[in-house]
Amino acid sequence: MSKRHRLHQLLQEPQIRKAGQGGGRYQTVATGFPDLDQALPGGWPIGILTELLVDLCGIGELQLLLPALIALSNHPVDPGVNPRLGTEKRIMLVAPPYVPYAPALVREGVNISRLIVAHCHRQNDVLWTMEQALRSGTCAAVLAWSKNSDERALRRLQLAVEKGACWAVLFKPARFKKQRSPAALRAHLLAAGASGISMDIFKNCNGRPQKIVVRIGGRLQFPAQSFGERGGEQKSRFGAGF
Repeated sequence: MSKRHRLHQLLQEPQIRKAGQGGGRYQTVATGFPDLDQALPGGWPIGILTELLVDLCGIGELQLLLPALIALSNHPVDPGVNPRLGTEKRIMLVAPPYVPYAPALVREGVNISRLIVAHCHRQNDVLWTMEQALRSGTCAAVLAWSKNSDERALRRLQLAVEKGACWAVLFKPARFKKQRSPAALRAHLLAAGASGISMDIFKNCNGRPQKIVVRIGGRLQFPAQSFGERGGEQKSRFGAGF
């Protein structure tokens, strides 16, 4: 078999996506923002690791994810997919910087009966906890906040999200932007005025880096703080907040 033929066969594998190839062979969940749906394209990717890098927590990054969280937390699942799950899957938040404020989430439409929050005493536990949640097959979405980054752990996360077939979002400090990562979607988030987020999508599932500004409004916000700061995790609530 010639090298050219072997390369052609390799490019037919579903895991391989060519630069500039729109859509890709993966499912998506709508972001709730038309411009962002077009940029990704189609929405947030399912079964693919997404990395969102931030300098500050509390710039509206959760507002950016809210429409998808609302949809997934209220979406019934065919019980035939996995008998263990019944008719629903969970939304897990791993090591969020603020404690979720249930009344605000309910007001926005999140089904909090499906919400699980995991607090980690050590930063080294964050990526491990996310991996276990992804592999469980019981989650529709897993969001985690990690101040550390480990390439081997990230590769395990990508394998786990492919197995769990869910929406996986990892928040990391922006200083890791130049670090190699297996995540197929990576974006640097910055505040853009009082009600917007600037997204530098420098690694995109469809192969086309883009920079866009998403107007998110101001319904759910919490005080901005450096991602590296400590002490706010258990004391503050987000949602009043979130």
